[in-house]
Amino acid sequence: MAGIVWLASYPKSGNTWTRALLANYIRDFDEPVHINNLGGGPIASARQAFDDNVGVEAADLLPEEVERYRPGVYEQIAAELAERDNPSFLKVHDAYTYNAEGVPLMSKAATQASLYIVRNPLDVAVSFAHHSGVKVAKSVKWMNQEDFSFVGRDDRVFNQLKQRLLTWSGHVSSWIDEPGLNTLIVRFEDLKADTVGTFGRVVRHAGFEYDEARVEKAVDFASIARLQEQEAEHGFGEKPFGMKSFFRRGKVGGWREELGEELAAKVIADHGDVMRRLGYLDETGHVVLDELPAEIQTGEKVR
Repeated sequence: MAGIVWLASYPKSGNTWTRALLANYIRDFDEPVHINNLGGGPIASARQAFDDNVGVEAADLLPEEVERYRPGVYEQIAAELAERDNPSFLKVHDAYTYNAEGVPLMSKAATQASLYIVRNPLDVAVSFAHHSGVKVAKSVKWMNQEDFSFVGRDDRVFNQLKQRLLTWSGHVSSWIDEPGLNTLIVRFEDLKADTVGTFGRVVRHAGFEYDEARVEKAVDFASIARLQEQEAEHGFGEKPFGMKSFFRRGKVGGWREELGEELAAKVIADHGDVMRRLGYLDETGHVVLDELPAEIQTGEKVR
């Protein structure tokens, strides 16, 4: 049965860029897919999708009741996908967590595969701060906060459900260490350095028919420069209110210009173990960018 391909990431790690690449590959148009029509379904935390599938509004339920229903929502979505020839991808920022009944929110029964997009947390800290309109010190604090979540307030109704993010390290580990998800780890840095080769692996892992010419065209149509041009001309509906632009530089190593030594040391102290696993640190604690170990690319544990 065709199922959901989870497009999972901690915020500001390259999820939207990957969606744009996939949208351009799948549709194979003669011009770039519009950034306000990327498709792939709503984000997994979309309130409207929950309400439509459950038949009860999330606003009328307790948070633990919402989490009890969420696995079933994705199983219904997967069932609807069963008649399609291709799998469908669904963006998700939730960490891979379980509800009070011990059932994973992102149901494995609904899952065909997962793509976990990860980025050096030093760069994430800077990009997340710009995205959220806060100082970098605050984003660094959030990234090491065990109970950190999106849409955690209960004093108003948001268009998304609460999403538990955990710490940055906890988020990464929750996805790449979870068995049974058929996970491919996609480093943002590899996607930047070799977009065609890295995205080609994404296409194959997601279960789409591979066509090199289509991959190359999708990479051209979804380049960061083209996405910036589209946003400048048409705006981007997913951009938070008050944010100057969603698609910034997408630069690897930009943290060196904005983070500062003290905050960089804090990020490394908080997340050094996972950074080493992913090739962002060497054994002496220096920031590097090595190749991702082959055994971790398939989601197997590396200790």
